[in-house]
Amino acid sequence: MTTRTATKSSDDQPFDFNLDAVQSEVDLTPWRVHWDGRRWEFAHMQDLDVWPLLEAAEGGDVEAMVGIFRTALGDKQWSEFRKVRLPQYKMKALFDAYRAHSGVSEGESPASSDS
Repeated sequence: MTTRTATKSSDDQPFDFNLDAVQSEVDLTPWRVHWDGRRWEFAHMQDLDVWPLLEAAEGGDVEAMVGIFRTALGDKQWSEFRKVRLPQYKMKALFDAYRAHSGVSEGESPASSDS
């Protein structure tokens, strides 16, 4: 009996679009916020993984916003962030400023393209 070694087969078929080659057209610097006496770091909105955002969006606008913040902060920061009382007017200001930092217009999805 002969032993076989697993080899990675390469895809030698032509393709129409190479998503691996796509790079961001904007600087994806995280956004830093001071709130409740500490610093919070949000990943750039255009760098967020779209899958949890799409799932959250199924619940409506508020769930979509929560999904964006949860994803942007990550599990550890999100857990701490949720412990701080956050009035609605501050949530709106926070979201508007975060969108502006990320270059995303009102009503535009973080996964949307400017083109």
